[in-house]
Amino acid sequence: MFFRAMILICAAAGAASAQEPDPQDGRDLYRTYCWQCHGRDATGNGPMAEMLAIETPDLTRLAARNGGTFPLEAVARQVDGRAPVLAHGGEMPLFGPVLDSDQQVALALPSGQPMMTGLPLANLITYLRSVQTE
Repeated sequence: MFFRAMILICAAAGAASAQEPDPQDGRDLYRTYCWQCHGRDATGNGPMAEMLAIETPDLTRLAARNGGTFPLEAVARQVDGRAPVLAHGGEMPLFGPVLDSDQQVALALPSGQPMMTGLPLANLITYLRSVQTE
């Protein structure tokens, strides 16, 4: 898969081995924490969406809205809280500690520069990348 080929795996300092992000693990995280707002199919139609201050985005069209390139860095920054989302009252997600991990992986940005992130967040991003439509 193209996205997997773009992923650079590296072990965190002191970690015994690196692990490749798993879209199935990401799907499980999505189905536990994200679907209520973003919908089971990630199109923004979850049962809680109408309660948010802004329209819930269709996560299956992130690449389409970004000229055909999945906005990996922007997605990571919103999900891990570095780019707060008004509808969430600040950091997103409110369950951020779930995505924290001592096990780090490096995801390759379009520039080729690696972006370090915890494995759970990498799993979620890999899943979101896998559900993109045109």
